[in-house]
Amino acid sequence: MPVRNIPDFARTAFGHIDHRDARFLIEKFPGPGRSYEEIAELIDALPLTLESSLNSDWLFESIFDQKQKLLDISPFLLFSVLLRRCWEGSPGTEDRKVLNYLANLLSLFVHGDRMHRVEAHDREEHGYLTALIEEALQADSRRQFLIHSHIGNYSLFLTGIFPHWVDHRHRYRKRPANLRTYIDFGSGYFQQASTHGLAREYGLQGVFLRLAMMFDEYRTLLNRMASTYLQPQWG
Repeated sequence: MPVRNIPDFARTAFGHIDHRDARFLIEKFPGPGRSYEEIAELIDALPLTLESSLNSDWLFESIFDQKQKLLDISPFLLFSVLLRRCWEGSPGTEDRKVLNYLANLLSLFVHGDRMHRVEAHDREEHGYLTALIEEALQADSRRQFLIHSHIGNYSLFLTGIFPHWVDHRHRYRKRPANLRTYIDFGSGYFQQASTHGLAREYGLQGVFLRLAMMFDEYRTLLNRMASTYLQPQWG
């Protein structure tokens, strides 16, 4: 039986890609070599699956060499490539799920209005953790899961992409939440979300557990990606 009402952030597989990404990948895919030796070498180097191509030099160079141009690819594909470029070593199966989750989350949160909404269709925006926590205390089970997930997502996004902004607000605007506040809340609420039945139903249990236990590692990954490829746009 298919799972209903899957939230937009619950993507852990590279899965189907839209026509823009498919066209880009086909157009940029390396052509055959001129000699038998070159062809044999290319065949050995070809990605066996679509997802494995995300780690390839040819795909990264196709995107990064044109970073000043408006590429006709999805944010999900862009972040999928950049995250893997910043990953140290070769990601395992569970790591790839988290990387897919993060790429999807970034592609959603580049739209500022989505970043402040628990669900995409929510009318009300939330800019403070305290308001989210208060709502969660009064919410039904499904909404509570979504709020806990959003607190984790929001905290990871801010500390991963905008750590200097968080620090500036704390130091100079006297906001009570500093980096450690967001790190602790993010890790803690990912942990709570991982124990909910909907986490299992949506295939997020393992992803949330890794994000809870390794919050700092994934936050550092986002820091590395943002400082290397996104600044000054997102710096």
